[in-house]
Amino acid sequence: MILEEANIKDLDYEEAYKTILRAESTGLNRAFEVAQRVLCIQPHPDDTDLAAGGLIARLVEGGCDITYVTMTDGSIGTFDPETYPEKITSIRVSEQEEAAKILGVKRLIWMNYGDSSLRPTMDARNRLITVIREIQPHIVLTNDPWLTYEAHPDHVATGILAVEAAFFAMFPHVNPSDVRAGLRPHVTPFIAFYWTRKPNVYVDITDYIDRKIKAVAAHKSQFPPERFWETENSLRVHSRLLGKKIGVAYAEAFKVLSLKHLHCCPYTEDL
Repeated sequence: MILEEANIKDLDYEEAYKTILRAESTGLNRAFEVAQRVLCIQPHPDDTDLAAGGLIARLVEGGCDITYVTMTDGSIGTFDPETYPEKITSIRVSEQEEAAKILGVKRLIWMNYGDSSLRPTMDARNRLITVIREIQPHIVLTNDPWLTYEAHPDHVATGILAVEAAFFAMFPHVNPSDVRAGLRPHVTPFIAFYWTRKPNVYVDITDYIDRKIKAVAAHKSQFPPERFWETENSLRVHSRLLGKKIGVAYAEAFKVLSLKHLHCCPYTEDL
């Protein structure tokens, strides 16, 4: 929808603002319906499964190609002082591989930055730009780095790196060795955030909640089987809450934006 000045000229401020938001939101609610390739950029093994496992299962069933990029090695993900970082890293790789099989995800990419110490760097951003240009995704899915009170630096850094990489992947002179190697610059149509305070797209996962739970359960080092009922209950409660928003049993929620909303756009927060 192209909005012109004439569309808001005779409206008061509130109605004009609502009209602008409707125009800016056009097409965002159909992002998951039209996507054929989705690139999931997560801080640690398990994050996408926890936040969007139902969506992933639904997309796979619809023929969508899903790739996971895991930014860190997950090496501090244990409370057991006897389980050393190298061991927990290996365990978590195996767990993510099992969870991916459950959901139907066929490609996993590991960046292997140190768990708990990820920061936005040019190296990390450029590596993600290369991946984006290789895969040419219709959606980049990641965690919202602007979630209020988020204390984990890996989550903040991952979200920032993902949006920066998606934004700059369209410029041929950014990370130019890609283009010289035959990769094409890429414009990612949509960016989607999970764990966000202001979602604008809700996805019915009622038919996929059990598969999501099974995938999350595969991360045994993070969610021991003897106490997994606590994790399952928490996921079901939250999904039930989100489902009420759209009148279904279970849902997941996302903030979906286009690239134009990630730079000098005063409307983005309210979309």
